[in-house]
Amino acid sequence: GTRGFPNTRYLPCQLLLPQPFPHLVGRAVPSPWKHSNFSFLTHCLCLLLLQGPRWQIRLQPWAGPTQSLDEEAWRFLSYISTTQIVCDHMSADSLATDSSPANKPWLVCLDDRFGLAHQIRSKQCRLYSLGLGSDDTHFEVSMANDGCEVHRFDPSVKSAHVLESQRLWYHRLSIDWRDPHPALAAQKPYSNTRKLGSILNEFGHHKIDVLKADLESAEWKVLENLILEDVLEQIGQLIFEIHLHWPGFEVSGSDSSVVRFWYSLLKELEQKDFRLFHSYKDLSKPQLFLKKEIFNASSCYTLSWVNTRWK
Repeated sequence: GTRGFPNTRYLPCQLLLPQPFPHLVGRAVPSPWKHSNFSFLTHCLCLLLLQGPRWQIRLQPWAGPTQSLDEEAWRFLSYISTTQIVCDHMSADSLATDSSPANKPWLVCLDDRFGLAHQIRSKQCRLYSLGLGSDDTHFEVSMANDGCEVHRFDPSVKSAHVLESQRLWYHRLSIDWRDPHPALAAQKPYSNTRKLGSILNEFGHHKIDVLKADLESAEWKVLENLILEDVLEQIGQLIFEIHLHWPGFEVSGSDSSVVRFWYSLLKELEQKDFRLFHSYKDLSKPQLFLKKEIFNASSCYTLSWVNTRWK
């Protein structure tokens, strides 16, 4: 019956949608309560539409009324420089004692409340490392030696899969924000480019305790993909090197809109209950922000987040 429901043919989506689906807000959907012949199947299809994949992130409001680069940059740089949670036990070398961890970029949080230390001790830890030809694998080797199952993805690896040591694998795969087009994939069935979600399915892995990424400006689109496809829920800690000297691959628009996009991505992490516990400003890299020497910014930062809901 129609008791308790508006006597209209269509209900606006904002009456039905939870917050995660703003792309459908305002779209009219047929009301199942108006027409007795509204089939169960149609109703299910409507619900699938409402709960379908997101196609874009939620952009945050502009930092100020003028929508200027200054306003956006100061908000963004302040955000990435301010930790959101205190981690009492941080280490760049897993469980090893480190006298000055704050001076190192690749840090994990080993507080017992987040479980990583326990996972390492019980040899149940899994780390994914995404890179592009870097020779510095000290962090990966250290985590493997301490008990983590480590998978390093790097398209420059000579063989498809290499077991470097008991717990350290190298894979000739590049993590992208999209899978190869089906037509191209058919021609090259062993293409070495995949989305992270596709890799997880292919490897049969449901959880990653630590995801480390140094993707040389592809990080923004990869991070966007992880957010839109809900892969973040499968990750315990994120360590990302971000690059600010240019917008990044397939990121476009005015300088202020680019920085707003960056900021909005990181706010999505916060909304997913990730909290920044370490920020490292690389002073050895050019001090450039969108190709300009401004704001006393480095072109490279390494940011570490912990998923506070991680079990």
